[in-house]
Amino acid sequence: MEALKQGADALFILLGGIMVLAMHAGFAFLELGTVRKKNQVNALVKILVDFSVSTVVYFVVGYGVAYGTHFFIGAEQLAAKNGYELVKFFFLLTFAAAIPAIISGGIAERAKFWPQLIATACIVGFIYPFFEGIAWNQHFGVQAWIKAFTGDEFHDFAGSVVVHAVGGWIALPAVILLGARYNRYRKDGQVSAHPPSSIPFLALGAWILIVGWFGFNVMSAQTLDKISGLVAVNSLMAMVGGTLTALLLGKNDPGFVHNGPLAGLVAVCAGSDLMHPFGALVVGAVAGALFVGMFTLTQNKWKIDDVLGVWPLHGLCGTWGGIAAGIFGAQSLGGLGGVNVTAQLIGTAMGVAWALLGGVVVYGLLKLTMGLKLSPEEEFDGADLAIHKISATPDREVSW
Repeated sequence: MEALKQGADALFILLGGIMVLAMHAGFAFLELGTVRKKNQVNALVKILVDFSVSTVVYFVVGYGVAYGTHFFIGAEQLAAKNGYELVKFFFLLTFAAAIPAIISGGIAERAKFWPQLIATACIVGFIYPFFEGIAWNQHFGVQAWIKAFTGDEFHDFAGSVVVHAVGGWIALPAVILLGARYNRYRKDGQVSAHPPSSIPFLALGAWILIVGWFGFNVMSAQTLDKISGLVAVNSLMAMVGGTLTALLLGKNDPGFVHNGPLAGLVAVCAGSDLMHPFGALVVGAVAGALFVGMFTLTQNKWKIDDVLGVWPLHGLCGTWGGIAAGIFGAQSLGGLGGVNVTAQLIGTAMGVAWALLGGVVVYGLLKLTMGLKLSPEEEFDGADLAIHKISATPDREVSW
């Protein structure tokens, strides 16, 4: 029976890892559909290469920073218990690699290729796993201190703060330090529109992310005996809440409609194991409204050229999700309890502050040493030709 349990747990978390791995295709196609045609190849290449760099760095360094273990041992030891620790690494890697995938959407269309890969290595190797270890592995006694001070630990079941808020708040200084796309904001105060190149690809990316998210959330239980149907239904309710709010407030704009469910799913991650489904619906609806309002404000009023709106979507909705877990997870609102708003505020604020600091340091140093931005000529030609020497759709076919 023990062998059967070990095998079932290994399979369970492996399937979760595969589902979250598939989400990276969603990141790729969401970015591909949102950017202009001349930057589509770059969107696809960045996500795959960022994931590959993340894998190596997290395997060698990052996983050890977060969990105090390493893989510099024999294969016989690694294969123990059906290789559960290895597939657990795989599952948690897909979370870590989501950070550069999130950032990629914010800095799209004008960022240099190699500096971003260096940033990926720094973020996945140390910045992300440092906070991951605090939130999910009791590092430095921070969770014990929060519990002693508030009565409960900081709760983030599937990463509203640990993954999404951290990714979104790292992206904010990256976007600001990089600067806007050339001619995006004109000297006369006008905002130049850069419409999405492909709504079908944008929608495909959103749908891939939506489906994979049920692995992201449900499989965060990490063992089969802890699986919860409540997590699945709460994820569903938050997703539709975000969709419907984005539909109404976004005035039927397809970009908002397809990012609305993602906003809801980002927000519900933290408390998906605690909330009542009606609470999850409200959390998702608030997140959808938050995304539409803040995306419009940052793009048009504050002139922050965050191409995919990753700071509103992941940074702000993830922050809201961390706080919302303390509100709607309470028994007084139909939740299971064991959380409180003060603990959630402290943990969420720590994640945001650490992410901001990490983003400023990494991207600030890269800007000073290597530069972050393509030249005006390279950006005019597009990242596809400037970096990869090929376009997504050649202007003409060679005939023989």
